[in-house]
Amino acid sequence: MEPSSRSPATFSTQANALLRKNICFQKRNMKTNIGIIAFPLFLCVLLVVIQNLVNSELDKPKNRCGCRCVDTDGDGKCETVCGIQYSTLDQVGTCPLPSPPRWPALLQVPRPEYRAARSTSGSDTFDDLPDGSCKETGLCPATILFTGSNQSFAKKVMGNLFKAPATLNPMDYLETLADVVPGTDTPTRTSQFIEPAFISDRPLYVLQSQCMPNYTTSLAINLDGQTLDQEVKCVQALPRWRDTSSVVNDELLKGYRQGNGKKDINEIVAGYDFSNTNNINFNVSIWYNSTYKNDTGFTTVALVRVPRSLNVVSNAYIQYLRTGAMMQFEYVKEMPQPARKIRLDFSSLLGPLFFTWVVQLLFPVILQYLVYEKQKKLKIMMKMHGLKDGPYWMISYAYFFFLSSAYMLFFVIFGSIIGLKFFTLNDYGIQFVFYFLYINLQIALAFFMSTSFYDVKTATVVGYIYVFGSGLLGEFLLRYFVEDTSFPSGWIVVMELVPGFSLFRGLYEFGQYSFTGNYMGTSGMQWRDLSDGPNGMKDVLIIITVEWLILLPVAYYLDQVSSSGGRIRKNPLFFLQCFQKKRRSQSFRTPSLHPDTSKVSVEMERPDVAQERGVVEQLLLEPNNSHAIICDNLKKIYPGRDGNPEKFAVRGLSLALPRGECFGMLGPNGAGKTSFINMMIGLITPTSGNAYVQQLDIQSDMNEIYTSMGVCPQHDLLWETLTGREHLLFYGRLKNLKGAALIQAVEESLKSVNLFYGGVGDKRAGQYSGGMKRRLSVAISLIGDPKVVYMDEPSTGLDPASRKNLWNVVKQAKRGRAIILTTHSMEEAEVLCDRLGIFVDGNLQCIGNPKELKARYGGTYVLTMTTSSDEEEEVERLVRRLAPSANRIYHISGTQKFELPKQEVRISDVFNAVERAKAEFPIYAWGLVDTTLEDVFIKVAKGAAGSSDLLS
Repeated sequence: MEPSSRSPATFSTQANALLRKNICFQKRNMKTNIGIIAFPLFLCVLLVVIQNLVNSELDKPKNRCGCRCVDTDGDGKCETVCGIQYSTLDQVGTCPLPSPPRWPALLQVPRPEYRAARSTSGSDTFDDLPDGSCKETGLCPATILFTGSNQSFAKKVMGNLFKAPATLNPMDYLETLADVVPGTDTPTRTSQFIEPAFISDRPLYVLQSQCMPNYTTSLAINLDGQTLDQEVKCVQALPRWRDTSSVVNDELLKGYRQGNGKKDINEIVAGYDFSNTNNINFNVSIWYNSTYKNDTGFTTVALVRVPRSLNVVSNAYIQYLRTGAMMQFEYVKEMPQPARKIRLDFSSLLGPLFFTWVVQLLFPVILQYLVYEKQKKLKIMMKMHGLKDGPYWMISYAYFFFLSSAYMLFFVIFGSIIGLKFFTLNDYGIQFVFYFLYINLQIALAFFMSTSFYDVKTATVVGYIYVFGSGLLGEFLLRYFVEDTSFPSGWIVVMELVPGFSLFRGLYEFGQYSFTGNYMGTSGMQWRDLSDGPNGMKDVLIIITVEWLILLPVAYYLDQVSSSGGRIRKNPLFFLQCFQKKRRSQSFRTPSLHPDTSKVSVEMERPDVAQERGVVEQLLLEPNNSHAIICDNLKKIYPGRDGNPEKFAVRGLSLALPRGECFGMLGPNGAGKTSFINMMIGLITPTSGNAYVQQLDIQSDMNEIYTSMGVCPQHDLLWETLTGREHLLFYGRLKNLKGAALIQAVEESLKSVNLFYGGVGDKRAGQYSGGMKRRLSVAISLIGDPKVVYMDEPSTGLDPASRKNLWNVVKQAKRGRAIILTTHSMEEAEVLCDRLGIFVDGNLQCIGNPKELKARYGGTYVLTMTTSSDEEEEVERLVRRLAPSANRIYHISGTQKFELPKQEVRISDVFNAVERAKAEFPIYAWGLVDTTLEDVFIKVAKGAAGSSDLLS
């Protein structure tokens, strides 16, 4: 009975088949998948352990509030008393302060070696500033710049900026501490519980319009009952007028360590712009140096002494309006605080680098999976059985997205449960959007990069180099450029085009906000923070989204036009063909004279091969025919390399194969059989000529051909972790088998190849022997009623019993199908094939059924006779009497073989002659056999090789 036709599987059917196969595959790899998903949990636990170790170290006495044994009651017994007066600067932040001290407001003044002076390089010279010689004496003034539209009024206000008493003593200084504007070059700490300016080894500087010679004194400061002596020095406050605010801005920029490319630091105290100040309006803009401030998120947030700058100019303005009037900034103080412990948010501190590695660890896993299917040719094997690109990409992408989502979900949830501030302080909505977009980009990147690899080991190594390299480069390059405010932001955006850098930048922002929020007692990043100037998260989200939407279609395009997947690559403009309506002509093509065919080759073609070429020519003119396969002058030429000539693998093959026929291809190794099969199944592109399968063109309609095609490749292409039954279920679904029909087809296939009984079909393919894998490959090629089947040496590695059983399967499968089979077994070819073609050096040398070939190319009997060495001449005379043109083909130690032409001898004459010869001399053994297919093959191959040598 001829197999019934079946419609191709729909998109949803193929997607369902691939999904079921992937689920089975992943069930077999459950331990690996659990390990992947659980890996973030391990990392979170590791972070918590490290966090606790760090916290225990920070909780040691040297980091707690300082204590001392003091006799508080006068009874001679001391008691432990703790407080800021017994603490160092590192300890004071942990002390309880119910009543924080009052500290005079200060103004930051550069150290003597950094105060404003002309550049020693001579390129940044300001004529009204002292030259560099003042640095040697330590008498460089503390310069303050002024500008404004109301110059005359502003200069009058400048005159009241500093008081210049004739004498200064410590008591006067202490009483007028806020009024005479003392300053310090010591950076402030995170709080005013202890003001570093009053307990440092550097002096306090009193800014005066004119200092007394060698003025220096000391100031006694009471700190909770402890008296500290602080050195006080006078510094001339040098006011300088500038014509425009741009000049002030330029000179102040030289004081920024990152803004001064020549490293000539000329730090200036402050700058004032009297824009529209007069007797009625007070309108002043103030510049100040914020280089001491560090709010990068990885050190404690520092304060900048700004209020005193405002107090100075306000006081000068009031004194100008009314002599003797004063606006005095009395003090600054902190809010009370309880005792607390020093804690370091380790997750936020290491977040950008550590979490960049964690998030990207899935990338090599995805890349390895994609390249594995290409390297093992599993992807093209699925495609050859009808799987379209749409279901493959959708199901593969969905699986990777599910795995990545579970990975990140466990990471965030577990990190939040154990209290990592990196997760708990930042808004979960922003985190969800960021991780959602990035895992999609990461999957698209894996698809994109997989088109460039064909070896799993190489892809895996490159993947891990990318993961760790992007993290390290992000830490040492991107972080530096982000924190360098003078670096152009546009170049940072360019760097973030690398997905690993954009991930690092996003995690860096999360770490910044969570660290600061944890220290300040506020929340981390919120949606409103995306509009903050320094916050780069908005740019990162835009970059990730755009790259994802661009990279995914580009990856698909490269997958189609590249040949790394082991299939015919499409034309680079293939997408334009989708908009063209496909037209079919009434015939395949108009007849041609094959001008590229060598005249010598055509003339030397054997009659049977020439007849087959004529049949093909005639069939190509018919609009409809019953032939399943038609090859029209098919050629494949491999280009030469390293100076070697071109390799002609297939030389103008023409072949017509009707349904219900098994065609066998015989030939020595390297004859071109596998190249022919690879062209027919879509693995390589023909150099010229064409072929049609089910009236479909192999160069343009392979996707349609695959739906009715079965393939048993030369090497078994199987998933090691799937069972034989699961393989057949998957490929059966691809051929649109469903329900009971699918189950029945699978069981019949397993029984036919002897893999059903004993539970063999439910064992993993990796546990099969080579012969069992071969039988499974044959079953896969026949399931689902394919109309055309290609079998490349299907019985290789089988024992005799399994080979006989396989032959029966192929015989039954011939009904209604066209089968092309390559083999090295002459017995197999004679048993299975309706017609045979002997292929040598890319040419089809002869074609016909086995009997015709033996009759046409093997018209001889082979007589073998063994005697003593002395009787060899008698044997030869006997043979010459029987057949004068006999040819001796073998001779060794009394054993000789002769070819006897059938037209010269009868079998009965040979038997009678041998019986008479036995009476004349001893004959140890003899035999007469007809020509075998093997003899025909050897004869044709030798003749073809000789002709090839002659032509060359």
